[in-house]
Amino acid sequence: MTLAPYGYHVRANGVRLHLLRFGGQGPRLLILPGITSPAVTWGFVAERLAPHFDVHVLDFRGRGLSFSAPGMDASLETMAADVLGILASPDWSATTVLGHSMGARVAIRAAVRDSRQMARVLLIDPPVSGPGRRSYPYPLDLYVNSIRAAVQGITAEALRAFTPTWTDEQLRLRAQWLHTCDEAAIVQAHRGFHEDDIHADIARLEMPGLLMAAGRGGVISAEDRAEIRALAPHLSQCVAADAGHMIPWDDAEDFFRLLGEYLRIDLRHAPRRVA
Repeated sequence: MTLAPYGYHVRANGVRLHLLRFGGQGPRLLILPGITSPAVTWGFVAERLAPHFDVHVLDFRGRGLSFSAPGMDASLETMAADVLGILASPDWSATTVLGHSMGARVAIRAAVRDSRQMARVLLIDPPVSGPGRRSYPYPLDLYVNSIRAAVQGITAEALRAFTPTWTDEQLRLRAQWLHTCDEAAIVQAHRGFHEDDIHADIARLEMPGLLMAAGRGGVISAEDRAEIRALAPHLSQCVAADAGHMIPWDDAEDFFRLLGEYLRIDLRHAPRRVA
């Protein structure tokens, strides 16, 4: 039986963090969203995973209902410490950590800092930009301008031009929640995409896991995948060929097919919602 989703707060790394729980059967799975994705926007993924896992989705600091304050530290290192603070509880042993984009970079950093509570990492199109490397392909202005528009009030229809493959529900959620993303926190994270050497972390990543790249995202190239294979040969790799960077939104069924193949579970069918 899967429990109806509900939100809760924990104190970790000295701050209040909000999570959404989609309590299903099986081991715990922690979802770490991307740079401007509050936890609620990952509900459609969490629901599909909940029959197989006890799924929890994090609002990173400066996003959603988690702690946010002017001048706060929202660096990669600090967000990884937040995650490790959550995982420090005995309830979180043998946790699967699924991270998308920024969340995947946080998962990598947390795993190399302390992997004792983690069973594996599922890395969905992490930015591989960094010192001396090509830039992350999505400019900061894209995020800042959309947040400022959301703060003023933006409709789902206004967002459709930017993300035409998204469903009405997904667009409504983004329009509703994007304003909760703290601009300064997003600036820090985007700067970190270029200043933090994630390849050095990947080379130290010892646990099993999956790297899923977007075929049309421009974030991870074939050459990048080859480099990562050399750094971490124990990571399985796959490509969502027709998806952009927002893989679950752009091609949900291929995302669930590829993820299910790695996890050896059937994720092809969405659970039936009860009114």
